[in-house]
Amino acid sequence: MTSSLPPRAGRRCHNVLNPLHSAHYFSPDLDTELSAIGVSDPRAAYLAVRAAAMGAVGAGTVTAAFHSFSHELVARHVPGVWRIASPEAVLAARTRAVDATLRRLLGDEVLGSKDVAEAAELALRATEACERPARPLYAAHADLPVPDEPHLALWHAATLLREHRGDGHLAVLLDAGLDPLEALVSHTATGKGMAPKWALGTRGWRREDWTAACDRLRGRGLLTADGELTEAGTALRRDIEERTDRLDRAPYEHLGAAGVARLTELAAGLATTALAAGAFPEGMFGKG
Repeated sequence: MTSSLPPRAGRRCHNVLNPLHSAHYFSPDLDTELSAIGVSDPRAAYLAVRAAAMGAVGAGTVTAAFHSFSHELVARHVPGVWRIASPEAVLAARTRAVDATLRRLLGDEVLGSKDVAEAAELALRATEACERPARPLYAAHADLPVPDEPHLALWHAATLLREHRGDGHLAVLLDAGLDPLEALVSHTATGKGMAPKWALGTRGWRREDWTAACDRLRGRGLLTADGELTEAGTALRRDIEERTDRLDRAPYEHLGAAGVARLTELAAGLATTALAAGAFPEGMFGKG
């Protein structure tokens, strides 16, 4: 299919929208809100807030939908977390945490600006072309109501676009023959993924699991002895992103080149402000 968009335009738009969605996972406001309803373990909190749109699902469903998490870690918290707080209570706490996080990172003046309202309108328009089949996390979040406040509507739309791309990305990883840890290791080796200590600490994997995944990638000729991507590994990761782009093109084609460019401009400004305000922990991304 021939695209009407410049190369990688959809990916660039996603990359600046995604921080507006994902900052709340690392926010003290999420800890506060989830602890108030009894969910005090940060890993249980992450699993709960991201899975809650699917209802009181079991560990198998969460492991399948999230992909990069150890099933052992997931089963430690799911479905037990639903006995502490219902999915409905978790979703309400998440909304409160997102509101507090965005207000802290961006400020009330920015959140009440015309730029945020315009970004929300553009992002929601893009989501009109997202597709439910074979996209469980997107489909579950698409069934949630759109918030009235523009900054929360923007966050909701960014969430839909993130999960839509993410669900498609998992299909590409499976086709590329990368298991969850091999996907994490190879992504980190690009310099753009989560640093190993963060992947191990948040995803529930052990250091020996990481080492074994590195060995498997070396056996396929994708990773060098010192952990860098080989030429074949670089080509594979590039192909994975390009194939993900193709599976994720519908919302951005629907928005159109001018709309995508404007949404990218607006979201980039907001993301830059959020990052400067400390939206993510230092050293979280990269090879370190």
